[in-house]
Amino acid sequence: MLEVSPEVEKKLDGVLQKHITDEGNIISLLQDMQEAFGYIPEKAVGWFSKKLDIPESRFYGVITFYSQFHTHPRGRNLITACCGTACHVKGSERLINSLRRELNIVEEEDTTDDRKFTVEKVACIGTCSMAPAVIINKKIYGNMTADKLMKMVKTLEGKKNED
Repeated sequence: MLEVSPEVEKKLDGVLQKHITDEGNIISLLQDMQEAFGYIPEKAVGWFSKKLDIPESRFYGVITFYSQFHTHPRGRNLITACCGTACHVKGSERLINSLRRELNIVEEEDTTDDRKFTVEKVACIGTCSMAPAVIINKKIYGNMTADKLMKMVKTLEGKKNED
């Protein structure tokens, strides 16, 4: 079994007890795990696999099927860009590219090194009349331009620097 720190083991035990009490399934266990850590750590999957005698492959089958699950830490601010047809036609790729440049996110990554921002693309958010649209920390913004988006990012950077 992969070694985990006592602090992590305490969190894992809490998730396990909730899972047992609520008679949860793999999806609810993964949701609780992600809630506890902000993502689903590989060590946690191994720990639960051993404790519950469930192959890790079953966990990863669910993790990779549902887009709600993440196996890497994400930024405090989540920016989701719609790339559906209407948004694509109205320049969503330009928005994403300028955002990634501004935040210094390399092509293979989606989160800034300081974990302030995660940028992701989705197929469609259903707001075609507002194209191009982005979701910033669960709030939808339509008719987005690169300038407006950069101003919003600067505002978020300022707020986090004041913490």
